[in-house]
Amino acid sequence: MTRTWWKEAVIYQVYPRSFRDSDGDGIGDLKGIEEKLDYLKELGVDVIWLGPVYKSPNDDYGYDVSNYYEIMDEFGSMDDWTSLSSEIHRRGMKIMMDIILNHTSDEHAWFQASKAPGSNPYRDYYYWRDGDREPNNWESFFGGSAWKYDEEARAYYLHLFSAKQPDLNWSHAALRKEMYSMMRFWLDKGVDAFRLDAVNLLVKPGEWQDAEPAEPDHCLAPCGHLIANGEGIHDIFQEMNNEVFSNYPMFTVAEMAGVSAEEGLLYTDSARKELDSIIYFEHMDVDNGPGGRWETIPFSLQAFKQIITRWQLKLQGKGWIGLYLNNHDQPRVVSRWGNDTRYRVESAKMFATCIHMLQGSPYIYQGEEIGMTNIRFDRIKDYRDVETLNYYRIECETKGRSHEEVMRDIYLKSRDNARTPMQWDDSVYAGFGTVQPWIDVNPNYKEVNVEKALADPDSVLHYYRELIRLRKRYDVIVYGDYSPLLEEHSDVFAYRRTLNDEALIVVTNFSEREQMVDLGEPTSQPSLLLANYPAAEEPLTALRLRPFEARIYLARNHIS
Repeated sequence: MTRTWWKEAVIYQVYPRSFRDSDGDGIGDLKGIEEKLDYLKELGVDVIWLGPVYKSPNDDYGYDVSNYYEIMDEFGSMDDWTSLSSEIHRRGMKIMMDIILNHTSDEHAWFQASKAPGSNPYRDYYYWRDGDREPNNWESFFGGSAWKYDEEARAYYLHLFSAKQPDLNWSHAALRKEMYSMMRFWLDKGVDAFRLDAVNLLVKPGEWQDAEPAEPDHCLAPCGHLIANGEGIHDIFQEMNNEVFSNYPMFTVAEMAGVSAEEGLLYTDSARKELDSIIYFEHMDVDNGPGGRWETIPFSLQAFKQIITRWQLKLQGKGWIGLYLNNHDQPRVVSRWGNDTRYRVESAKMFATCIHMLQGSPYIYQGEEIGMTNIRFDRIKDYRDVETLNYYRIECETKGRSHEEVMRDIYLKSRDNARTPMQWDDSVYAGFGTVQPWIDVNPNYKEVNVEKALADPDSVLHYYRELIRLRKRYDVIVYGDYSPLLEEHSDVFAYRRTLNDEALIVVTNFSEREQMVDLGEPTSQPSLLLANYPAAEEPLTALRLRPFEARIYLARNHIS
């Protein structure tokens, strides 16, 4: 496998609005991020993924861009961005920008210009369709129709997400040229990497056929299977690579819902010259029911393991993935699949162990390194996420479900679970700022915060530091081959990583019950590198795992 700096990197995702408010307006900003760079450096991360900071009306909090070349006023100025970038690089870290390519804001100058009747060079930048009814039955990812009628344009436009996020037409050469120019602008300013948002949706079908009602997908809108990974998408990425990526010492990670491991390899196989790595959704959808992400079914470790193993083996030696269990679109995993009360610390450490020791680049989402948990607001008006608010409106007003019933869904799956302010200390507003923040702080901030975690040698934070230290010390963690162990076990996820004469053995208990497991005898006694409990010397043939226990062993010879 080719060795590169980005395969060895640990990436930390900052959601700027919720990270740190430096100017007292209740909203996180660029100066606030700069204030905390030493904290991130001491954590050991290599790349800071900066959520979208472009000019935006904030219908989807930055993922609706109205100007790619300006900084959102609430976050600061371009001078503030330049200072932040400089300080990141001065500390030996790199900066990743979130690039939104599938859509813009409806307030973007291109969209406003595209409404004009007659000969219009911007009309084909978007998907406009004439007629007195919607072109098909497609539904938005955020609920409701994927089409909206515009009185000025006298036509319908496509929006796979919010109605204020019209989809861009990537079949139009002039639009592609504009987007490549925009990407080069940021790379010329010193950006080291791009996270590409929802980019396997760029190519739309040539015909606007209806989606079959019986074909929902766990992570896509009902029309998603008609759009994701469409014909011609690889041509787009090969052109993008040739026009932009290959001309800079950078790396790319593409967010892609509804993608299989086989398709993931096509996108990331270096011989194909498309993308460097992929963030897939399949493992995060194991508790999604037939109706989609809001319909929650019990977590199945068996299904989870099968998905992880399939991706690890399919891309091994050829492609690359992003490793994550938390991000700005997912509820906190310690609340979702762990135990955020009795075993908050143990389960947070266990999840981190499982994901960080796989092959791929680990992503840490702000707050997961201190074990932050989901939020439970009693009132819908305390939520801010457009997807959550749309869901509540449709379920209560259209379908007649009760407030209490719908709120149970929201407590489990709302994206706002991940967007409450970063908990820095036990002062008012958790040290996020000096005034009421844009969304309320989680009430457990006095117990769960950075200051307290720094003072506790057994904290989740110090455990994350140790995981990162191990990754930088042992090549087998980065480049070792993967093979599953205990595949049929319903509560324990164990696997082996091998490189030359080294074997890493990882064993994690996903349950609240003690487990006895037999991992077989190594040809030499393995050493325990890290555990989330005080660990006794036990043979791998009779290993007793406590609730949410995780262990990492290193052997100089392979397991037989």
